[in-house]
Amino acid sequence: MAFQRVRADPPMTHAVLGFAVLGLAMTLPAAAVDSGHTAGSTRAATTQTQEQPQMWMTVATQRFDVTLEDNPTARAFVQLLPATLEMAELNGNEKHASLPRTLPTEATRPGTIRTGDLMLYGKDTLVVFYKTFSSPYTYTRIGRIEDAAALEQALGSGNPRVAFALQ
Repeated sequence: MAFQRVRADPPMTHAVLGFAVLGLAMTLPAAAVDSGHTAGSTRAATTQTQEQPQMWMTVATQRFDVTLEDNPTARAFVQLLPATLEMAELNGNEKHASLPRTLPTEATRPGTIRTGDLMLYGKDTLVVFYKTFSSPYTYTRIGRIEDAAALEQALGSGNPRVAFALQ
């Protein structure tokens, strides 16, 4: 195959070529950063923007959707799943159970606990709150039970067995 030489003014050719190379050099690093890729990385761009995993909480035959927090505590809790816990009643507003191991904590005092809050008390006590109330205690948030209106009735007044699993 023969190449044809296109005649152009040499200074103009060099200037155009220089700008093209400069423009390409400036856009490639930005594209690599924007796509979540780094040199040698084979991870897809969607991994960095992936949503937190969804979890189910099941009480008897009733299943609740749980949205997990994006924190070390929630990620450590997911490592324990699937899990079925007998949850004891406390104070007429929560059910709690000891976990088989401690989890990392980032405890804060929420002030108001809301129906559907899924929290860690201390380092190893999982708590499901089924009523809204004020509290002086500190907890680490694990997630939030969606559509929690039926939560109190589902949990009942005793010590229910509650199953947690990823969707």
